[in-house]
Amino acid sequence: MAWSAGVTSAVVLGVAGVGAWVYQDLNNNIRSADVDDKIGGDRPENLSPGSKNILVVGSDSRDGANAKYGKDLTTMQSDTLMVLHVPANRKWAAVVSFPRDSWVEIPACDKGDGSTSDPHHAKINEAFAIGGSGGEVAGAAACSIKTVEEHTGLRIDHFMSVDFQGFKGMVDALDGIEVCPEEAIHSKKARLDMEPGCQTVGGEKALGYVRVRYGVGDNSDIGRIGRQQEFMDALAEKAQDKLTSPNALYGFLQSATKSLTTDPDLAGIKPLYSLASELKGIPSDRLTFLTVPNYPREADVATDRANVVWQYPQAAELFTSLAKDREVDKKRLEADAKDPLYASSVRVQVLNGTGVSGLAATVAGKLREAGLTVTGTGNAPETTGTTTVTYPAGLEKSAKALAARLPGVRATQAPDATADVVTLVVGKDLDPDGIR
Repeated sequence: MAWSAGVTSAVVLGVAGVGAWVYQDLNNNIRSADVDDKIGGDRPENLSPGSKNILVVGSDSRDGANAKYGKDLTTMQSDTLMVLHVPANRKWAAVVSFPRDSWVEIPACDKGDGSTSDPHHAKINEAFAIGGSGGEVAGAAACSIKTVEEHTGLRIDHFMSVDFQGFKGMVDALDGIEVCPEEAIHSKKARLDMEPGCQTVGGEKALGYVRVRYGVGDNSDIGRIGRQQEFMDALAEKAQDKLTSPNALYGFLQSATKSLTTDPDLAGIKPLYSLASELKGIPSDRLTFLTVPNYPREADVATDRANVVWQYPQAAELFTSLAKDREVDKKRLEADAKDPLYASSVRVQVLNGTGVSGLAATVAGKLREAGLTVTGTGNAPETTGTTTVTYPAGLEKSAKALAARLPGVRATQAPDATADVVTLVVGKDLDPDGIR
């Protein structure tokens, strides 16, 4: 469960005073996986030099000691997917959770067996499985990075991956974590039986608590993310208070480092120590846990009750803020996301302003894949190099939701705009593959 990345980094500070053999022991535990040659060169620009975006992945592989959690998976999966954003001024930080049921387009990825996957729509956690088809974390992480970068515009600088066993060991080294479920939890799949009320959980029970989904609340991945974020917050706080004894610290770090795989630049105690030093001074009230705004895809596709889609323009605003290194106001983000505008309610006509035959149809197809309602296509009166989104009075929300899916495009109201529909004029600057 790699969302413990911040905690793992922070407690590494305690290694400074131990013997060289302990340092070497822990350092050798950390595995390295080079992803650069698998990601490719078409990547987002780093808009905030000095900041860092770290992709943290919880591996859902059933190999080795993890086999007891079921044989239903034959490939690697990202059970948990987050981005830790560390700003250039190191005065705040944000952890953004991506629901594993997010319905997105997975780009073409190196499968590790000499073949390349075709772009297709699926749950976002499938990216880890596709890239990890050959059993290598490097490929799995690379495909996840490509997918996240493509849909967020964030440049991912580092990645960390941790499996189930490491998570259990870290919790046990802290003598468990207190949780307070409001209702009883009984789940065979998560191997968990808990009564309501506050209690300290460790090992298998702690793992079950952060993994359980069905039979709790609304059975959603969103509810599970909330429990994971609360658990991580408690884990970080207890780690800071308790890891003062050498035994507790060593046990925690053994579990953390044995289950940790990172990119080469983070693969070692020294780089983790450096990261920890940067994180140490961030006040707890400036560490914000966020979830990408979303809603059930069933609102757009009645037959899909298994996935969620990201909510626009709120999701784009979140990603833009982090890309530009601006602190996110969680309360405002959540307030803006309370009344989602479903993609299917956005009615748009697509006009080709480039003179390139068939471009309007291509863009219309991309918009339909994203769930929007395309009322028609055609040619604009004249060619243009710039893509525009215009709307009549009353459709500002729809226009902003559309524009948010088109990088660099803003919506403007036009007095002569076609009634009851948003108009997209495709310019030469629009890459159809860049539509979110």
